[in-house]
Amino acid sequence: MSDGGHRIIDPAGWTDRPKSVRLFFRIFYVICLALLVTEFVIARHSEHPHPWEDTLLFYPIAGFVSFWGLVIVAKGMRKLLIRPEDYYEPEDDEEDGDDG
Repeated sequence: MSDGGHRIIDPAGWTDRPKSVRLFFRIFYVICLALLVTEFVIARHSEHPHPWEDTLLFYPIAGFVSFWGLVIVAKGMRKLLIRPEDYYEPEDDEEDGDDG
């Protein structure tokens, strides 16, 4: 067997099927479009509004900037928390399994 004895099986998860992924993205785009339309249709009122809240597309822009900030913070945390590739592998002398 030239493939090392491994069988190739059909995709098991729904994310492995192109049809399901296309359907997921279509639903996602419809939801995004609906939220964009509601931005123009629904008026928001609060007792203590921020001066920028009346700006067109304030909430989508604020959400995008907040998410972007989280990604930047996560990149910094990755450098702080990352472990070497062989972190969980046993030491060479422990690999033998000999107790005596």
